[in-house]
Amino acid sequence: MNQFENKTRNIESASLMKAIRQYEFGGPEVLRYEDAPIPELKPGEVRVRVYAIGINPPDWYLRDGYKALPPEWQPKVTFPIVLGTDISGVIDAVADDVTEFTVGDEVYSMVRFPSGMMGDSMGYAEYVNVPVSEVALKPAGIDQVHAAAAPMSLLTAWQFLIELGHNEKNALQPDQHKPVALEGKRVLINGAGGGVGHFAVQLAKWKGAYVIAVASGKHEAFLRDLGVDEFIDYTKTAAEEVVHDLDLVMDTVGGPATGRFLRTLKRGGALFPVFPLGFSDTAEAAKRDVTVSATQVRSSGKQLTQIAPLLNDGTIRVIIDSTFPLSDARYAHERAAQGNIQGKIVLTVA
Repeated sequence: MNQFENKTRNIESASLMKAIRQYEFGGPEVLRYEDAPIPELKPGEVRVRVYAIGINPPDWYLRDGYKALPPEWQPKVTFPIVLGTDISGVIDAVADDVTEFTVGDEVYSMVRFPSGMMGDSMGYAEYVNVPVSEVALKPAGIDQVHAAAAPMSLLTAWQFLIELGHNEKNALQPDQHKPVALEGKRVLINGAGGGVGHFAVQLAKWKGAYVIAVASGKHEAFLRDLGVDEFIDYTKTAAEEVVHDLDLVMDTVGGPATGRFLRTLKRGGALFPVFPLGFSDTAEAAKRDVTVSATQVRSSGKQLTQIAPLLNDGTIRVIIDSTFPLSDARYAHERAAQGNIQGKIVLTVA
């Protein structure tokens, strides 16, 4: 190899990174670990050298083509696509117009969601460009893996329960979502062992609620350690048969079956399904004077900055189910498909 060829190869190598890409919709087997171009930095962005990536349900929904959505809502994408939104790492470069961050800052982010839900958030990659409005300094008290596990799930719980933080209307309901006061209230969290659920438990306790957690028995010990007041093992007991006079149910599972919780609520109570598609008991909710409301989580560097002190001092803890190298993203998705996840699954980048 002559000197020119060697220099050319070095330049090409410097412009490439490893990423997980897919060229068709399907199961975990469509995820391919391969070279991809490092994205070009644009005005208003920082480039992050990624250390860890949190995986979330929208990742596997997009991977298989959002089959649960009505056909007219299913994504029209240009392959190859790169899944993922939640990252933590170190800023590698900043655009000329960015003054809020500098090279070397440790940061975390939920990148371009929901605007990037068609596969252009580029989360499953060694380098990711992030709009400066969506990035926040990583809490110093937690490591990169725990920071990457937090953004989407914690922002979902925060925007449902604490502060919406945006003015985007939910197309599935006439009114804007509004969190409710939690202090002194009886709150049930369904799916409390999962990503959103274990954060919702902690936020409700932080705000002074009496919290009832519903999950499988596998999760009881860690949820009691997080401070829940009551625990219901749904494999043994149907929560809607034994719980009454609640002020709020946050159903992190959602779907058509979420209506079963209406009977557990006081008049004037609220049901917050994280996945509201399929809910059809609107007449029953009106009869019981129960507000049913949901929102779509949205990226917010401002809210991640607000939340950081709670992560830093341990008020909010991040539970890790399992970790996988980026190259094994397929196996991380297979773990997710097994269900009964305790906390979050994270990909790590060497």
